[in-house]
Amino acid sequence: MPPADRITLTGSQRRELRRLVRAGRTEQRLVTRAKIVLAAAEGQPNAVIAASLRVCEDTVRKWRNRWCAAPGVASLSDAKRSGRPPEFSPVQVAQVKAAACAPPADSGLALSRWSCPELARYAVAAGFCESISPATVRRWLSEDALKPWQYRSWIFITDPDFAPKAQRVLDLYDRTWQGTPLGPNDFVISADEKTSVQARCRCHPTLPPGVARTMRVNHDYDRGGALAYLAAYDVHRAQVFGRCEDTTGIEPFHRLVEQVMAQEPYASAKRVFWIVDNGSSHRGQAAIDRLTAQFPNAILVHTPVHASWLNQIEIYFSIVQRKALSPNDFTDLDAITDRLNAFEASYNQSARPFKWKFTTTDLDELLTRLDHHQHEHSPIQPRAA
Repeated sequence: MPPADRITLTGSQRRELRRLVRAGRTEQRLVTRAKIVLAAAEGQPNAVIAASLRVCEDTVRKWRNRWCAAPGVASLSDAKRSGRPPEFSPVQVAQVKAAACAPPADSGLALSRWSCPELARYAVAAGFCESISPATVRRWLSEDALKPWQYRSWIFITDPDFAPKAQRVLDLYDRTWQGTPLGPNDFVISADEKTSVQARCRCHPTLPPGVARTMRVNHDYDRGGALAYLAAYDVHRAQVFGRCEDTTGIEPFHRLVEQVMAQEPYASAKRVFWIVDNGSSHRGQAAIDRLTAQFPNAILVHTPVHASWLNQIEIYFSIVQRKALSPNDFTDLDAITDRLNAFEASYNQSARPFKWKFTTTDLDELLTRLDHHQHEHSPIQPRAA
């Protein structure tokens, strides 16, 4: 046998090899290969290295030659292998993905949505393949981020004055009204009602979380009634004013308005803009007239129809639902009222204005995109003769 080639290591290569040997998470096969290179760099012959590491000489010779051919830690990794030949052809994969992109009803199935087991069964029934597992289908769909079991709902814009109404709301968030900046004595309030907050008294006590165990809430419960939570949110001061009522309506909403407008700085404010949706408690011109008659410095501003997402109070209601009302385990309505009042007081101590990022520019882009989409999918009108 010819003498083994002498390996010469640079300082950085030696440090990297020693790091691999010392690291506790290095694979043992890489540790052995690094030790072979380090020993070879010290001038030890293959037989001595093989005996000390308890491997055969062919193994020592292989990794010594690998390093000499391409010095570097990357040469100690396994060579790429072709692996097992694919069991399914690209055509079969495409057929399954195409089926997932179409409603199950198009394939004659009484299903509303696809699931991986249903797709696997359909692929076999349709003759795409002889057998396939749901896990394989899930892996194929994940390659293209396809999740046919999920769905989202949407609603088309039906308000003919959507753009100007939304523009007014977004301008108020940006402290502008009719093209003029708001003054220091102008305030913007976002208000709405959270209906049917139920008191569900669990039949068994809720168990606190423990080691490797989440909180446990009993499924069975006794109904303790329901109430409505009305809240007004100062958009720029991040202050919430709420109250609990037996139900929603014109009178409960006006009691909320009185609660806010009776205190400073709103009582002596120049203008207080109230942003509300089109609910029955504050709908239409009649609600505007009622509010103006009661408080001359109050201006009611409606969001467009089906656009409550423009109302910032909905963000606060989402926080209340997640942090104060879920899981629902209250003995009675008084317990809900106490919880909401306590949470409101705690929230006001550290609240900051929401970082509202949807601007008038975004609104224009949205309307342009929706208009383009609607023209693309609208039926072709016959031309007049």
